[in-house]
Amino acid sequence: MDLNDIVVFTKVVETKSFTGAADALGLPKSTVSRKLAQLEERLGVRLVQRTTRKLALTEIGEAYYERCARIVADVAAAEQLVTDMQATPRGRLRVTAPVDFSARFLGEIVAEFLAQHPDINVELEATNRVVDMIDEGFDLALRFGQMPESTLIARKLCSLYLILVASPAYLAKRGAPKSIEELDDHDHVLFTPASRNQTWTLVHDNGSDHTYEFGRPARLASNNYGPVVDVAKQGGGITLISDFMVTDDIKAGKLVQVLPEWHTRPTDVHAVYPARQNIPPRLTLFLDHLAKALNPPPWQR
Repeated sequence: MDLNDIVVFTKVVETKSFTGAADALGLPKSTVSRKLAQLEERLGVRLVQRTTRKLALTEIGEAYYERCARIVADVAAAEQLVTDMQATPRGRLRVTAPVDFSARFLGEIVAEFLAQHPDINVELEATNRVVDMIDEGFDLALRFGQMPESTLIARKLCSLYLILVASPAYLAKRGAPKSIEELDDHDHVLFTPASRNQTWTLVHDNGSDHTYEFGRPARLASNNYGPVVDVAKQGGGITLISDFMVTDDIKAGKLVQVLPEWHTRPTDVHAVYPARQNIPPRLTLFLDHLAKALNPPPWQR
């Protein structure tokens, strides 16, 4: 097996052309074409269908590419590991985190890390999609909630809570509820990530819990935090929302916490990364930086 042929094949697939692969690898186009032909001849199969306009993988080619891409990524990681262990930690970290958390807090945390480690670069993909860390080549993901069974390693960083808030103008007009039962007398603004039929399961500081079921339609229901916060600030009603989303608005007087003794059970925030025998030093440094920056989390200080 010639690893160079595999590298050429994966680059052809990723760039979707012989010319793109040649440019990326610094090789003549004829060399790229020859190496792919040699690989197909050795395997005895057609991996790529060639037309005048584009290249397309065969069914066997797709399956072969999935394995080859992992091999190439592992070799690149192994070489990077050797470099990292012999010199100042350097290289790229690919990180993924939820959109709202990235926008509100992660940027400042990453900026501090970059200032401390000028030879390390961070590529942050802000998305609420649960990425496939192995196939998509991510080093670390920030994830909220209970972690499913997985081969990934999860390191708890902090916890967050959902709290009840409303605008001062709304409370001046409608009055603040003095008990959980009085929520029925108020308008609601709902964050509904999965379903419009939502209840609020709240826990009192004394340990008792209460499941609140809505007796009236919400003034707004949205699967996005942004509109929920905006409508609540404009007097649309009481909302239950993550504390990290509204801490600045509470400090600025734009929102007020309602029934502060009631909140949800804690939601843990984890740093998740692939299980490796030798974790790159740059990843270890970033994990430690996150743990320090989020203990306690800035929105609870």
